[in-house]
Amino acid sequence: QVQLVESGGGLVQAGGSLRLSCAASGRTFRMNVMGWFRQAPGKEREFVAGIRWRGGSTGYADSVKGRFTISRDNAKNTVYLQMNGLKPEDTAVYYCAADLNSVVGVRTARWAYDYWGQGTQVTVSS
Repeated sequence: QVQLVESGGGLVQAGGSLRLSCAASGRTFRMNVMGWFRQAPGKEREFVAGIRWRGGSTGYADSVKGRFTISRDNAKNTVYLQMNGLKPEDTAVYYCAADLNSVVGVRTARWAYDYWGQGTQVTVSS
């Protein structure tokens, strides 16, 4: 079992920044990829960014490339999502997720992720 707890969400004006954190506990040695997803009201949950736990290679959704940066601190079992240049369309609940089975790269499909956090709300005002 892997437990994931997100923090760092909040309300910010357009153009502002936020940093989300996701602390992992439990069988963290099984984690291959840590990802961030988001879900806006009335929309499907979508991939935002992911990072391989060993090696550090990353992947991003086109909508956030150049604005968001994912990173990890293996010693703290924590993954971060630095969000700059926020837009109102970034408003959503952001979820952290762990993929235990990825062999190479970062998978973007929801079904690929085995464990999920409870989510943290990000609201960007115009």
